[in-house]
Amino acid sequence: MTTPRSDANEVLVSCQSVWKIFGDNSAAAMQAVVEKGHGKKQILQDYSCVVGVSDVNLEVRRGEIFCIMGLSGSGKSTLIRLLNKLITPSAGQVMVKGRDLSSLNAQQLRSVRAREIGMVFQSVALLPNRTVLENTAFGLEVQGVPKAERLKVAQAALAKVGLSDWTQRYPAELSGGMQQRVGLARALAADPEVILMDEPFSALDPLIRRQLQDEFRQLTKALGKSAVFITHDLDEAIRIGDRIAIMKDGVIIQVGTAEEIVLNPADDYVAEFVAGISRLHLIKAHSVMAPLAAYQAAHPGVDIARLAKASPEADIDQLINLAIRSERDAVAVEHNGTVIGVITLRDLLRGVQGVANESVPPVASVLEATA
Repeated sequence: MTTPRSDANEVLVSCQSVWKIFGDNSAAAMQAVVEKGHGKKQILQDYSCVVGVSDVNLEVRRGEIFCIMGLSGSGKSTLIRLLNKLITPSAGQVMVKGRDLSSLNAQQLRSVRAREIGMVFQSVALLPNRTVLENTAFGLEVQGVPKAERLKVAQAALAKVGLSDWTQRYPAELSGGMQQRVGLARALAADPEVILMDEPFSALDPLIRRQLQDEFRQLTKALGKSAVFITHDLDEAIRIGDRIAIMKDGVIIQVGTAEEIVLNPADDYVAEFVAGISRLHLIKAHSVMAPLAAYQAAHPGVDIARLAKASPEADIDQLINLAIRSERDAVAVEHNGTVIGVITLRDLLRGVQGVANESVPPVASVLEATA
């Protein structure tokens, strides 16, 4: 497999004002959206058409796991199928490495799907009469790769997902989790830069599901791949994703890290969505700390050097443990040997509630000043 590239700012996949409207009158409905500003309900009433995806803009960067989540009917599965043109957008552009998929001919599009974007569905659809090794090599077989070479590549892909000892078994002999590993290995065998995952673990038992979530994240990061992961489970999105997009009625309501979404929900819908999520491992020290100068002004007699120290990325759970073990009622946040803020017990309680310290400047500027 290719050596991972390191340009983390490179955008591999982007959507620019992408719409998808389903129905016999979809062209007229799309025109009504553009010219009259009709919404989803009006389009359904006037044209008997369903707006699946509405004016979506997003970017997926190299090496990023980008989760798209929402309830059933939110448009997330429609959106992921637009990313490799399994369905064609009604308007807008889907770009893969700077190329508009709508501008590609059939042969070019097949090449993109075969070499640049792999996809794993909820139903893995393994061929029952083929071995695990043959199923993994199937995509390469379709590409015309010689048998010896494709089996060698498939063997290596299976090793990466922990199935080296199962290559000659058949799908019926595998558990659900193992079948999902075969599906992932089949996608990896083509060495794509982007892997699309459409709720691949949703039918699995909770314990196996968590195990595969961790394995998928570790493997994706180790190989330097980018991924778009569809889920209806916020816990899963938080466990896997670098960034999360929350969808409702075909619209992306908010995009951000789990911490950003929990601390600053875009609207009441998102706030309700994240209300039950534990903040202990989401909220970081840099979001709840008080600026050093403000703390010293309020506590002039405190010796900062004697406070327990934590990094800006320490989570609330780690900070609580530090505070419990400390003889002091505060924890200093230190970066590159410099204290940049202090967290009091009150700050910790706010963090548990998911409330940021609004007096803290953006963390990037704070860390840059002490670099």
